[in-house]
Amino acid sequence: MSDELDGFVVGYVPAGIGTEVSDFASEWDDVRFHTRVWERQVEEGYRVDLRVHVLRAARLTTLDELRDFLAGYHERDAETWAPADLDVGGARGLIGEGEAFWLVEPGVAIDVLADPEQVPEAELRAVAAAVQPA
Repeated sequence: MSDELDGFVVGYVPAGIGTEVSDFASEWDDVRFHTRVWERQVEEGYRVDLRVHVLRAARLTTLDELRDFLAGYHERDAETWAPADLDVGGARGLIGEGEAFWLVEPGVAIDVLADPEQVPEAELRAVAAAVQPA
């Protein structure tokens, strides 16, 4: 597997994250996803510790549009979901509930999701800060 994920490199993964790593591509509601998943084998099967999505779609032109899209994708109530501000290398993003996301440029976004039991918010911020263009 390449270190590159659709034009980006994930430069930091917290210690203790599952070592089973896989990449896949998908599409939902006209948004293309390239995803890398870190998971571990547990008694019940597998558990995802960390996911990084690169999202691409012409409709993702503002952080508010990205937030609204992700609310629908993750089946969250857009009226009550209130992630906090996040600065990712000068880009304004949002963070909360095991998720950090930001618009890299119009049409390109990053969404980092982590199991809060495995990845505390400080580590989630570190992963987000380390997602860089390849």
